[in-house]
Amino acid sequence: MAVFEMRNARKAFGLLEVLKGVSLKVEKGEVVSIIGPSGGGKSTMLRCATLLETMDSGTLAYGENVAAREENGKSVYAGKAALAQVRRQFGLVFQQFDLFPHYTVLKNVCDAPISVQKRDRAEVEAEAMALLDKMGLKGKENAYPYQLSGGQQRVAIARALAMKPEILFFDEPTSALDPLLTGEVLRVIRSLADEHMTMVIVTHEMPFARAVSDRVVFLDGGVIVEQGSPEQV
Repeated sequence: MAVFEMRNARKAFGLLEVLKGVSLKVEKGEVVSIIGPSGGGKSTMLRCATLLETMDSGTLAYGENVAAREENGKSVYAGKAALAQVRRQFGLVFQQFDLFPHYTVLKNVCDAPISVQKRDRAEVEAEAMALLDKMGLKGKENAYPYQLSGGQQRVAIARALAMKPEILFFDEPTSALDPLLTGEVLRVIRSLADEHMTMVIVTHEMPFARAVSDRVVFLDGGVIVEQGSPEQV
């Protein structure tokens, strides 16, 4: 069974139809990059996939958990408890990091597993320290985000991984970074791919997509125009 599946997703803002029947299935361990021109629907697709926007029509599921089904040509979303379960299955790394500036790096990573998942603090902190080491941020756990000189995106990745998601979504993970920092984030995402972490990455950067992806999806005008291996696309 697919980790994630969106079928025939449609989304309009007023008279502007942004998604025009988009379908995407992602299997366990697969890395999929979504590319295409600005305004083509990439970010809207990502926001619908992660429940930040609601689809007008179409279905959305994470494994056996159905977030939205279709009735009479409209998307009907599951109840609050079911959607809470769905949200536990994915992580999202935002383009602008969205870290809490008044929290230390360690607290940023640990806060949600402790407060939302109600997990043991000592266990979460030990896992967080291991994640920070993996991200190349060993010794930075007591720093604040503004002190990291470019490591904020890697903290955001560690924060998402701390929730133990089954699939990780990235929204333009390197667009706000200089080339050196882009290389660091690329290294981290490659290491996750080597560990068979399921990922969907929205990006403008073709070399980045080529380097990390099992499959590349080209989205333009609200429809998937082409998809296949990086070499094919």
